[in-house]
Amino acid sequence: MAVKPLSNDAGIESAPIARTGVPGLDDVLMGGLTRGNIFLLEGAPGTGKTTIALCFLMTGAQAGERCLYITLSETEKELRNGAASHGWHLGDNVEIFEVTPPESLLDADHQQSLLYSSDLELGETTRLILDAFERVQPARVVLDSLSEIRLLSQSSLRYRRQVLTLKHYFSRHGATVLLLDDLTADTTDKTVHSVAHGVIKLEELAPDYGAERRRLKVSKYRGRAIRGGYHDFAIRTGGVSVYPRLVAAEHRSQFARCEIRSGVAELDALLGGGVEQGSSTLVLGPAGAGKSTFALQFIRAAFGRGEKAALFVFDEELGLLFDRTRKMDLDLEAMCDTGQLYIEQVDAAELSPGEFAHRVRSSVDNAQAKTVVIDSLNGYQAAMPEENSLVLHIHELLQYLNRRGAATFLTVAQHGLFGDMKAPVDVTYLADTVVLLRYFEALGRVRRAVSIIKKRTGAHEETIREFRISQSGLIIGAPLDSFHGVLRGVPTFAGDARPLLDPGAMGNVSP
Repeated sequence: MAVKPLSNDAGIESAPIARTGVPGLDDVLMGGLTRGNIFLLEGAPGTGKTTIALCFLMTGAQAGERCLYITLSETEKELRNGAASHGWHLGDNVEIFEVTPPESLLDADHQQSLLYSSDLELGETTRLILDAFERVQPARVVLDSLSEIRLLSQSSLRYRRQVLTLKHYFSRHGATVLLLDDLTADTTDKTVHSVAHGVIKLEELAPDYGAERRRLKVSKYRGRAIRGGYHDFAIRTGGVSVYPRLVAAEHRSQFARCEIRSGVAELDALLGGGVEQGSSTLVLGPAGAGKSTFALQFIRAAFGRGEKAALFVFDEELGLLFDRTRKMDLDLEAMCDTGQLYIEQVDAAELSPGEFAHRVRSSVDNAQAKTVVIDSLNGYQAAMPEENSLVLHIHELLQYLNRRGAATFLTVAQHGLFGDMKAPVDVTYLADTVVLLRYFEALGRVRRAVSIIKKRTGAHEETIREFRISQSGLIIGAPLDSFHGVLRGVPTFAGDARPLLDPGAMGNVSP
């Protein structure tokens, strides 16, 4: 996904760039790695260093560049098997040079030529590396890993001198070098950080439940602006995908703002005519009150206008959702088949917030969805380690969707059923419109009420109306002028009960 680069000096902008080929990482780096320099890629074992390095070399090979992978830890067979697991074939332009060939360990005839890092002097190891470089003359080099060189050096001074020697040698030959460090030796030694042109740090987090989360940060890049902070990434079959941190201020588009109606006259009257395109609406209420149904009503209206929509479901199984909405004469499954609806069931335990934001963005940018429903933020919160981070993620996501001209609807389930209820996270100040749903008891029945408590983009009704969910969808009654205390759950009757809906006039459908 193309991102407008940050401003830079003209000389820096014109510097030749070597793209890494990792989706999203080049956006974080504002183009890629500056050619002719050394970069450090560090992270604990299993964080994805080798996968990123192989992608970096394959990208160069596809452009016709000679590439060299120097390994002091893994064998060529292991590297090629790792590439094959992603469906990659390392062609003739990618050469792998082993400094430690393990097949000679048990061969008595090759004991004198055994190249095992713990038995080699540092100088001999360096000579082997430089000889391989002279033979291949590569434009891109990966050296894996620095931990072996650090152990051979035996002192910080020798290690620094060795890294400087390699840096000056590779720089004279114009090679772009990626140094890998698995942080298994001395993690406090920052020698390479000061020598390298740029530093990319990979991290793996282990939540109490669910899959591991990975993130990266560019902690240093000389003479070039980059996208700062942490960025989520994932390793799956096919390689690494990085999800750049969303910055809404970088995305602006021109669109004609208009009022979007729900298709239910009474609801539109409550909303003062409808909601504005390019705005966000929060539907708030207890479990089972009908939050999803209210949001789905706007998807139905979008289909009626011939527009596309996107629905992200955290809490409900899609089969149950399709069956339920089909009874309301809304066939979501058929809409998916025709391409009118992009729908995804989100597993909060397996998906990082950055990847989720990326998928929402794709539904708007690629699938051209004009109406986006996220049901619910309670499930989204489960994907977040801290509530403060959740609010920041939602803020950027809503701002982005607003600036892209999408009408966004979010649902939040409050704790409790009657009386004073609280949401797990307060995002009412972020939304442009807030729809409040409540249960209340009247005339021996549990009923539902809806009111609008906030609308930034215009006036709205200040009344409270009863609503029901029928076979045809939402049915909303007249304002409850004869009741007081509806929002508390047990109202006081103060007049005519005729505003209440007749429960026998329609068949109920569970919300």
